[in-house]
Amino acid sequence: QKKLGWHLDYKRILHYFIPNPEDLYNAFYYTGVQSPTEAKEENFLNALTMMGYTVRRKKVKVIFDLDSGEEIRKANLDTEMVVDMFNTVENYQRAIIFSGDSDFERALELLRTRGKEVIVVSTRGMVAIELINSADRYYDLQYLREEFEKLPGT
Repeated sequence: QKKLGWHLDYKRILHYFIPNPEDLYNAFYYTGVQSPTEAKEENFLNALTMMGYTVRRKKVKVIFDLDSGEEIRKANLDTEMVVDMFNTVENYQRAIIFSGDSDFERALELLRTRGKEVIVVSTRGMVAIELINSADRYYDLQYLREEFEKLPGT
């Protein structure tokens, strides 16, 4: 969202892809969290849960880069995402992945061999070409601002 210069409205995203809530099997949101979680972040994650998202959290690890002396914060949730994709594969026809990470290439290819429609949503310059090639469709977030932007007061 920082790179876009605007904030996503997660409720609008759900309605864009699944206009009829009865057609939604599940929507997962994956995030790294500090310990303890800040109140603002906790409120946001609770709001996602109330909207119908299943929130998966992983504690952020702090790694020190010896070369630069910089502190790097990391919470890799790739494995959790792939496990959820395949544990629930019988329950959905369309997988919509908000990521640009090429690590998902093979998982998306496997979903397609199982007859699933795969949509990747990301931004140019932040999405691996392999991921675009492994999807049925690709949506560039910069062209979806009107549909996905969080409006003032919402």
